[in-house]
Amino acid sequence: MTTTSLTAPQADLVRETEPARLAELTEDELIELHQRVRRARNKHVGLYRRQASARVPAKGARGAARPANRLNADRAEVFELALARVSARLGVVARAAATELKAERLAAAREVKAGTGPGSVASFVGSASVPSVPSARRRATKTTGGLKRDASSQSQGARRQARADAR
Repeated sequence: MTTTSLTAPQADLVRETEPARLAELTEDELIELHQRVRRARNKHVGLYRRQASARVPAKGARGAARPANRLNADRAEVFELALARVSARLGVVARAAATELKAERLAAAREVKAGTGPGSVASFVGSASVPSVPSARRRATKTTGGLKRDASSQSQGARRQARADAR
C-alpha cells in the first residue's frame, strides 16, 4: 500500500520512521515516536476490526465483508511496518546505551576496588595509602549446592523452630 490513502498528519508520521530520520533521533525521542506510532497503529487496527465485525451481518460472512474494509486494513499494515522500524531502531539504541552504562559502572567499580574511586576507603580517610592488591585466592562460599537449596533449608529450620516455640 502506498501512503496516498493516508491523511497528511498520518503520512508525516510514517515519514518520520524512515531509516535516515530515525538515525538522527536520541533514545528519548525514539521512545516518544514509538508511542505515537503505536497509538496510530492501535487506532487503525481497532477501527478495522470494529468496522469489519459490523459489516459481517450485512454481507453474511467475514470473507465477503473483507474487501469493503481494505482501506482500514492497509492503513493498519502501514503503521505496523512503521512501528517495526521504530522498534528495531529503538532496540539498537537501547542496547548501545546499556552497554555504555555497563562499561561506566564496571570502570567505577574497578576504581573503588583499587582505592582510587569516589566510594573507596582511601577517599574517605583522605590518606594516600597503598591500594590493596586483590587476593588471588577464591573466596569460600557457604553453599550445599545452590542458593535456592540453602534458602529452603533455612526456612525449614525456621518453621521447625516456630512449631517448637508454639508448644
